[in-house]
Amino acid sequence: MDRIVERVDSHIPTQPKALRVCAYARVSTGKDAMLHSLSAQVSYYSNMIQSHSGWLYCGVYSDEAVTGTKRERGGFLSMVEECRRGNIDLIITKSISRFARNTVTLLQTVRELKALGVDVYFEEQHIHTQSTDGELMMTILASYAQEESLSASENQKWRVRKAFENGELINLRFMYGYNISPDGIEINEKEAAVVREIFTRFNNGDSMSFICRDLESRGIKGALGGTWCPERMRCTLSNEKYLGNALLQKRYRNNHIDKKLMPNKGELPMYYAEGTHEPIIDQTTFNKAQERLRIFAQQTAGRKKPSRSAFSGLIRCGLCGNTYKRVTYRKKHYWNCTTFQTKGKAECAAKRIPEETLESLTYEVLGTKTLDPNTVKSKITEIRAEKNNVVVFCLEDGSEIVKRWQDRSRAESWTPEMKEKARLRAQQSRRNKK
Repeated sequence: MDRIVERVDSHIPTQPKALRVCAYARVSTGKDAMLHSLSAQVSYYSNMIQSHSGWLYCGVYSDEAVTGTKRERGGFLSMVEECRRGNIDLIITKSISRFARNTVTLLQTVRELKALGVDVYFEEQHIHTQSTDGELMMTILASYAQEESLSASENQKWRVRKAFENGELINLRFMYGYNISPDGIEINEKEAAVVREIFTRFNNGDSMSFICRDLESRGIKGALGGTWCPERMRCTLSNEKYLGNALLQKRYRNNHIDKKLMPNKGELPMYYAEGTHEPIIDQTTFNKAQERLRIFAQQTAGRKKPSRSAFSGLIRCGLCGNTYKRVTYRKKHYWNCTTFQTKGKAECAAKRIPEETLESLTYEVLGTKTLDPNTVKSKITEIRAEKNNVVVFCLEDGSEIVKRWQDRSRAESWTPEMKEKARLRAQQSRRNKK
């Protein structure tokens, strides 16, 4: 009889892998009550995740005073980046509206996370994005949240415009020369003296640049401790609020998604309210300054303006939030954070980016070999310069492309001709010492 032998492998039970879980919380205003709500959310999710035996706590990401329609959410972007690195399996958040109120942004983010194997759970709606019907439900509910955001925005606009019609100064948080509080607007005598000096000296013939340099040399700071520049000086000299009056609705928000502040060039009515607060400058002094500003404007109107770069007004510092400005150093163009340029590294440690590097990255993002300013700005809403040589391109469709650029060492930047000249200078120096 043939012997039958079968191999039997013993089953060794394996420990199930812990699910790496984080949470996301957000409040849209900086008011104390809302910030308390954020703190409560963070505490709630921290305790919930850490008390679950099968979960590994990966933190709670949060954003303060940022709307769900905004793409510039530091906590949110950090969380997504961790997902891309493969460090998170599940995200828990309160609701779809907390995650994003822009339907396009929501679906793009969720689809990217889904492709990465990351599940998002919305508590209020009981939706898991990895489920079969999750995306359909999200589309419907996100559209509803977006419409809700639009309705809230329109109601707020109506209240603001009614206040303007009544000549009310609203949302005025700061103005150089005045102390603004819930009780009213009072003159700050120290700053008001500077305002009066600016008007007097300008009317007596001093240029705006000269006044700026003099104020800086005396250590006199501008609004919110900033530096004086001709553009800020021009705004001061043309500000009707120093007369005790106010031109209302100079600017407006373009829409409830982007909420970009736009100059009002006739799109909406403006209202001129007189006697809203105590004046610093009399009418005669103000009128004289406006006449001189008008003459300057006429003199410069015929001058040829320098061509604008495709990157003008597009680059923002990811460290301090300020804009980047084009500078020339040793006949080469670079882009510098304006905070770094005016206040130094102590205020912002952002790196200077070579223009050729920005151009090369933009070519890669857009798939083009030319940089027409109109084309660039129609496809890119913002270029954000982050730390560690990271540049984030925010596209018109709501997506983001992250690029990293490489510093060129000084040795690499030297051409053979430069090296030869340096060698000859060193030889000549040694001969002179003999």
